[in-house]
Amino acid sequence: MNSLHLTADRIVEIDTTHLWHPYGAFPASTASLVVESAEGARLTLADGTELVDGMSSWWSAVHGYRNPVLDAAVTDQLGRMSHVMFGGLTHAPAARLAELLVEITPAGLDKVFLADSGSVSVEVAVKMCLQYWRSRGRPEKHRLLTWRGGYHGDTFAPMSVCDPDGGMHAMWTDVLARQLFAPAPPRHFDPGYVADFEALVVAHRDELAAIIVEPVVQGAGGMRFHHPDYLRELRRMCDEHGLLLVFDEIATGFGRTGELFAADHAGVAPDVMCVGKALTGGYLTLAATLCTTAVAEVISAGEGGGIMHGPTFMGNPMACAVAVAAVELLLSRDWRAEVGALNTGLRRGLAPAWDVPGVVDVRVLGGIGVIELAEPVDMPTVTAAAVAAGVWLRPFRNLIYAMPPYVCTAEEIDRIAAGMVAAASSQSRSRAEM
Repeated sequence: MNSLHLTADRIVEIDTTHLWHPYGAFPASTASLVVESAEGARLTLADGTELVDGMSSWWSAVHGYRNPVLDAAVTDQLGRMSHVMFGGLTHAPAARLAELLVEITPAGLDKVFLADSGSVSVEVAVKMCLQYWRSRGRPEKHRLLTWRGGYHGDTFAPMSVCDPDGGMHAMWTDVLARQLFAPAPPRHFDPGYVADFEALVVAHRDELAAIIVEPVVQGAGGMRFHHPDYLRELRRMCDEHGLLLVFDEIATGFGRTGELFAADHAGVAPDVMCVGKALTGGYLTLAATLCTTAVAEVISAGEGGGIMHGPTFMGNPMACAVAVAAVELLLSRDWRAEVGALNTGLRRGLAPAWDVPGVVDVRVLGGIGVIELAEPVDMPTVTAAAVAAGVWLRPFRNLIYAMPPYVCTAEEIDRIAAGMVAAASSQSRSRAEM
């Protein structure tokens, strides 16, 4: 007997009794939808309802679900070994993945630390930066400079560089490492903003280890876009004032913004870079922290002699194998055309949102579409409206947004955009009836 053969009602009963879902209270205010299966860009619920997934399972499933190439990669690796410790051992999937990442990321990032998740990859990046300066005899350079409105993960080092005022981790500000925050960059390039930012760098350069930012797109902190020229200025400042530059490309990497990596919009290479999410095509959890040889050599020659970080499942062969397959699949496809189709469809389909009361902005970049509202979303209302339109969305704060799978058809892109507009309209109607 297969103990996973549960009825939908029994799943909901167990779920509401025992399972604590991400970013939620317990018990949840509304029951979660039960997903029976997924294929392509579509989720099938237990009651037979089919939804187009506008979220790519939190931005990771860029190739869609049940992709035969990725399925085969997992199955083949499972027939060899599911896991082996990475301390003192290695294997082909990890080696090939490292080789691939070095080939496709900005020049100079040729050392790869494999991590369990995006948050962990940022933890490792922070450790690298602080240990780099300790190894150089400058332990006082221990703070990070970042933008307000950012999001870098949910463990404590990443939390410390999330927005300290309006962000989801603001309640922890008094116990987190005290970092330095600059205003979020304007959408368009502003030399005055650059001058103010550099003044902050100059005033604090003796205590700053690094600048860490989400390049071009600030994701879960507010889905804000900014001009790539800011990245060039950050690179210049780091070079001139003795700081490391860290790019968090967990959300933006692997084509989401219209370039393979957001850094490519500016032609800039950081000293440290984090990737994740789409790395495995949404199949298994895996991320990576890349750094330059210079960073690795300084750390390794220092007092610690290495990075004291070693997750149990580091370099998991199945995760690495499917990551290799996912990256090679991306590179073999015309991913620019796929992301371009998302961009065109979202721009066209979201245009009617400008006429919805309460909408203050509509913006699209690459394969990202955002409707910004004047007030926080009513989650039950907007989610129900999207589901009624045949779309799965997960709004947050005052944002209704989508990052669809690259494999969406034109009809599926249109449906996602229509679902977003329907969700915004439902919020407007709900407010009007109050």
